Amino acid sequence: MATAQASSRSITAEERKVIFASSLGTVFEWYDFYLYGSLAAIIAKQFFAGTDPNTAFIFALLAFAAGFLVRPFGAIVFGRLGDMVGRKYTFLVTILLMGLSTFIVGLLPNYASIGIVAPITLIALRILQGLALGGEYGGAATYVAEHAPDGKRGAFTAWIQTTATLGLFLSLMVILATRTAIGEEAFAEWGWRIPFLVSVFLLGISVWIRLSMNESPAFKKMKEEGKVSKAPLSEAFGQWKNLKVVILALIGLTAGQAVVWYTGQFYALFFLTQTLKVDGPTANILIAAALLIGTPFFVVFGTLSDRIGRKNIIMIGCVLAALTYFPIFKAMTHYANPALEAAQLNAPVTVIADPEECQFQFNPTGTKKFTSSCDIAKAKLAAASVNYRNEVAPAGTSAVIKIGDKTLESYNASVLSKEESTAKDKEFSDKLKEMIKGAGYPAKADPAQINKPMVLVLLFILVLYVTMVYGPIAAMLVEMFPTRIRYTSMSLPYHIGNGWFGGLLPTTAFALVAFKGDIYYGLWYPIVIALMTAIIGTLFVRETKDNDINAH
Repeated sequence: MATAQASSRSITAEERKVIFASSLGTVFEWYDFYLYGSLAAIIAKQFFAGTDPNTAFIFALLAFAAGFLVRPFGAIVFGRLGDMVGRKYTFLVTILLMGLSTFIVGLLPNYASIGIVAPITLIALRILQGLALGGEYGGAATYVAEHAPDGKRGAFTAWIQTTATLGLFLSLMVILATRTAIGEEAFAEWGWRIPFLVSVFLLGISVWIRLSMNESPAFKKMKEEGKVSKAPLSEAFGQWKNLKVVILALIGLTAGQAVVWYTGQFYALFFLTQTLKVDGPTANILIAAALLIGTPFFVVFGTLSDRIGRKNIIMIGCVLAALTYFPIFKAMTHYANPALEAAQLNAPVTVIADPEECQFQFNPTGTKKFTSSCDIAKAKLAAASVNYRNEVAPAGTSAVIKIGDKTLESYNASVLSKEESTAKDKEFSDKLKEMIKGAGYPAKADPAQINKPMVLVLLFILVLYVTMVYGPIAAMLVEMFPTRIRYTSMSLPYHIGNGWFGGLLPTTAFALVAFKGDIYYGLWYPIVIALMTAIIGTLFVRETKDNDINAH
C-alpha cells in the first residue's frame, strides 16, 4: 500500500532539486570526460606526433582507455570515502578533480613544444579524470536513489542515466560551434583547446550547485544511529555473501550494459569517422541528433522498470544488440559510404603472407613495434578501411597485397634504419593509396552520397539499445546492496564493467579488424560480452525493484 501511494504522489520540490542538482553536476563531469574521446584524432596529432598517423590514433585511443582503466580504483577510494564520511562531500572532491584536470589539458603544450613530456602529462591527467569519474557515478546514483520514494527509484535514477549522453551531446555541440566559428584549420591547430578551457565555467556552476545539497536521508539516519561502516572495503569484498553479489553485478549486468553503451555511442562515432571516412562535423551532427532523440527513453525505460522490473529490460536490450549489430553496421556502410561498399564487393583484396609473420596488433602499453611485412600490409589496409582475405605464402617470403591483377610487395622494417624505414613507408603508402584508389576505394565518404536520414535512424536504434540497458541499471545496482556499504559495493562492478569492458572496446575492436581483415569483425567483442551478460543475468541475477534500500 505504501509503495502504491508513493508511486502515485507528485514529486516534491526537494526531490526535484536533488535530481536536478545531481544530474546537472554529472552532465558537466561527463562533458569533461568525453571531450577527449570526441577529439581523439586531433589529440593524436598534437600529442603523439612522433609516430605514424595510424599508430598515433591507436595510442590516442589507449590514452582515452587509460582514463577508463583506473575508474575501478577511483570507485574503491571514493566509494570508501562516501560510505564513511557521506555522499555530499565526496561529490565535491570528484567534481573538482575532474574539472581542474580537464582545464589543464586545454593549457598543455603539445609534442612539438615539449616532446615526450606532453603525452606523459596528458595520460597522467586522463588518469586523474578516470579516478574522479570512478567516484562520481556511484555517489550520484546512491544519493538520488536514497532520496527517491519506494516505487519511483527507477524513474528518479533514470535522470542520472541521461547525464552521460547529455554530457556527450554537450561536448559535441561545443566542439561543433567552435569548429564552425573559427574553421577547421584553426580548430585543428589551436581551437581544439577551447572546449577544454570552457570547462572551468562549468566547474564553477557544478561546485556551487553541490554546495547547496544536503546529505542523503538514508546515510544521515544511519550515521545518527552509529551504524556507519568502519571498514567498507573489507565488508564489501572480504565477505563472500556480498562479494558474490558484486561478481554477479559485474558479469550478469554491467559488462553487457557497458559494451552496448560504448558501441552505441563511441564506437558508432569512431566507425563513422575512421572506418567509413565521414567528415567529423557531419558525423558529430548525426550522433548528436540520435542522442537528442533517444535520450528521453532513458526515463521511459527507468520508469517502466518500476512497474515490470529492471532485469528483463536490461537482458532484452543486450540480446537485441547482439542479434542486430552486424546488419546495423553493414547498413550504415551502405547509407554512409556506398562507394566503399561497392569497392569491397567489386574489388576484393588478398594479403598473401607467411602466417608466422602476422601478429595480433593489440598493444596496450605502446612498447611493441609491428615491423614485419605482413603486419605493415595489414595495418595500412585496415587504416584505409579495405577488407581483405588472408592467403598463406611460403615461409620467409615478404607479404604481398593483391587487388585484381595488380600486386604490391610489402617490406620488413626491422632490417632498415629509421631514415630508410621512413622513406620506405612513404613509398609503400603512396603506391598502396594509388592502387586502392584505382580499384574504386574512396579516400573519403562523398557528402552527396550520404543518406543522412537513414544513418540517423540506424544511430537512433543503437541509442535505443543503450537506453534499455542503461536506464534501469542505477536503481538495480543501488537495490542490490545494503546502505552501509552501498557506495563501495555498487561502484566497483559498475566501473570495472564500464571502465574495462567498455573502455577498451574501441582499441580491441580496431585490433580485431586489422587481424581479420574485415571492418565489421570488431563487433564480435561487444556481441560476445552482451550475450554472456544476458545468459548469466537471466539465470543468476535476482529482480530487485521491491527490495528495501533502507536496510543498513
